[in-house]
Amino acid sequence: MTLHTHTVLLLVVTVATALVGSTSAFAPDSYSKLNVRITSSPSSSSLSMAPRFDTSTERWFTDVPEEMNGSSYGPIGSLYRAGPKPFLQRIFNPDTYDQAVLKYMAQDGCDRKEAQGNMDAFLENPQDWAYQKMEEKKGAAQKDYANANMAPQQVILTTVWACVVVVFFLLSESCR
Repeated sequence: MTLHTHTVLLLVVTVATALVGSTSAFAPDSYSKLNVRITSSPSSSSLSMAPRFDTSTERWFTDVPEEMNGSSYGPIGSLYRAGPKPFLQRIFNPDTYDQAVLKYMAQDGCDRKEAQGNMDAFLENPQDWAYQKMEEKKGAAQKDYANANMAPQQVILTTVWACVVVVFFLLSESCR
């Protein structure tokens, strides 16, 4: 195979992976079309459903299928929402990432998608995420990290740019 064939093959695989990985981004939210979190007064049944910490294993866990790992978006969703840092964290440290998401869910009382969005934003830029959270406590608008950068036009633009960067990188390597 020639270098040009390898480049085209890599481009096709990259686009296919991006398209397959991003399909969950277009799935409707199970709560509402506006992605508004509906909360009720805490009851013993809702508290027992939240992720819990097991002191014997020192790990967070959940028994609810909607809160388990893989029930929201995958690593490609993290790549689109917040960039390469959270994507690489999910690839190389999936258990640490999942434990952080479960802990955030338990402490904030949110669903998995919202917790993953916040964790991705935190991993990308902890200072900006913390600043935004402090501003939200003061009354600023709440940022929707769960759906950040997921408009169809933004996903297409990001995919195209990623493919262009990969092609230019491969072409620059072939000229050496």
